[in-house]
Parts: sequence; C-alpha cells; structure tokens
Amino acid sequence: MKPTIYNVASKAGVSIATVSKVLNKTGRISEGTRRRVVEVMEEMGYQPSVIASALTGKSTFTIGMLIPDLANPFFAEVARSAEDRGHELGFNLVMCSTDNDPAKEVDYISLLKQKSVDGIILSTVTTNHSTVKDILKLNIPVALIARDMPTLAVDTVIVDDFIGGYLAAEHLIELGHRRIAVIAEDMNVMSSSERVRGYRSALEENGLEYDDALVKESDFTIQGGKLKSGELLDSIHSPTAIFACNDLLAIGAIQAARERGMQLPRDLSVVGFDNTILASIVEPPLTTVAQPMRDMGRHVIDLLIQEIRGLKNQKQRIILVPELVVRGSTSKRVHTGNQ
Repeated sequence: MKPTIYNVASKAGVSIATVSKVLNKTGRISEGTRRRVVEVMEEMGYQPSVIASALTGKSTFTIGMLIPDLANPFFAEVARSAEDRGHELGFNLVMCSTDNDPAKEVDYISLLKQKSVDGIILSTVTTNHSTVKDILKLNIPVALIARDMPTLAVDTVIVDDFIGGYLAAEHLIELGHRRIAVIAEDMNVMSSSERVRGYRSALEENGLEYDDALVKESDFTIQGGKLKSGELLDSIHSPTAIFACNDLLAIGAIQAARERGMQLPRDLSVVGFDNTILASIVEPPLTTVAQPMRDMGRHVIDLLIQEIRGLKNQKQRIILVPELVVRGSTSKRVHTGNQ
C-alpha cells in the first residue's frame, strides 16, 4: 500500500498538521522538524495526492499550457523554457497541443479544469475572448504568451511584432529588393497582422508601393510555406525576396525556390521569423527575426505564479523587442526598373 500522511506523521513522531505544514510550506516549524519529516517522506516514498489537494482547495502545483503544436520548434523552445522555470519554482507543466483546432482546445481546457490546475497559459490561435472570460470567471489565473488580447485584463508576454516585420522588410530594402513578398499566418491573429503592418510601414517609408498580390496567407507549416511561395514564384511578376512570418514558412519558401532551379540568395532572398534551431541548420543558414524565446517562457511563468500566489494586484503586459539575425539566405539584389 502507498504510504499516507498518517504513516509519515507516525514515523516522524509529529502531528498530521505538522506534516501538512511541511508539504505546504506554511506555519512555523523548526528546521530540525522540517528536515526529519522530509527525510521520512523520502524514505517511505510518500507522494502527496494532487486530487486530495484539489478537493481541499489547496494548490496542486500544476499549470496547464495550451500551444498550437509542440512539434513547431518555436513553441517547443518556449514551452521548454516555461517548464524549466516552473520546475525552479516548484510547479509542473501539463502541455497540450491543440493543432489550432477549436474542438481540441475546448476539450483540453475542460481537462485542465478537472485536474484543478492552478493556472493556464494560452498560446493558441483559436482562443477567443469568450473562452478566456469563461476561465477567468472560475477564478483560474490566465496568462497569454505570443498571443495578444488587448481588451482583456490578463497577464501577457509578447514580442513587438510590428518592429519585427519592419526589421525584416527594411533589411531586404537596404539590399536593393523592391518586390518583396510576405507569407503570413492567420491575419485575424494580431501577431501576423502586426508583422505585415511593420513590413508595410517599411515599404511606405522607402517610397515603395504596397501590393496585396504579394501577401499570401498560409497555415504555419513548411508545406504551407512551400505552396504559397510556389504561387508567388510562378506569378508573372515574381518577387525577388520573401519575408516569411515564421521559420517553418521560410524553409518552405527555400524548398519552393529550389524546386524551380533557383539559387539562394542569388535568385531569391528569404527572411524568416523566430530564430529557432532550424534557422542555423538549414542551407543556406536563414536570416531571421529572433524572438527571445527563453525570456518569453520565463516571464510568463513568473507572472502566472505571482498571480497564483496572490503577490500582485495588477495585470502586466510585457513586450519584448525582437532582433534581426543576418545569415546566408539574403544578399544584395542587382535590379532594373521596378525589380
């Protein structure tokens, strides 16, 4: 049989209340007593019941994290950083990949409620305001990462996507490119629309006309980037450069170019967004806009746990600044006319 809190108390020669205080890190207990109780728990292999803690209204020391796809290197790196920081602070993370499927999202949120998680981190495309409001009504702390809902009072950690889009376009313009295409994710999501807005602002500041025909929407996969890049490259006035709103889309663009016998960056320059591990191992190495993924993961955990522990009264919106990382997928363009 599994040892119980009663067994631990009996063997340690203390009351059940004392064991509970050690587990919950509350009350005044001498260091010697605390150490003796911990040693007995380790010796007996005692593990407190998460379900029992939930039923008594205590912390379960678990946080749910909903992301679109754990196979996406950006979300994998952010999630790993969040997991590491959570572990440092005594919390475990339950990861849920929604595939941007609203039905999956609802199911996972329901599951996390049943498990009485102490808080939820959201980074999915499909989450709408009503879903978040429903969670908040249950007094479950919520934080957003790489996702913004400015009209809701929730802790948020994002990168300045406008600046990121601007940096990508400005870099290509400085290299002499005039027909610069964009492959974006869902334009109804603020991160995508802001990156395109930054790109458009850079064009306008340099006297270049914005062309809707050069902007394509795609899912967030390599295959999606390849398909949309192919459409652009097969058009009558094909672009000389492509700004892809994530690294996976950028790799798809590189594949599409190669299938058409193009050499990068001589025939086409490509800029990505995220600076995942893929950016440095693809050939040629990818010029990309770096998001501070490690900082994002740590910040969102810190904000959420402060909320869980009642250590702050105001919501915070942390906006981090991206950085352009220049590698081998972009180069100067010798152009004529509007090319």
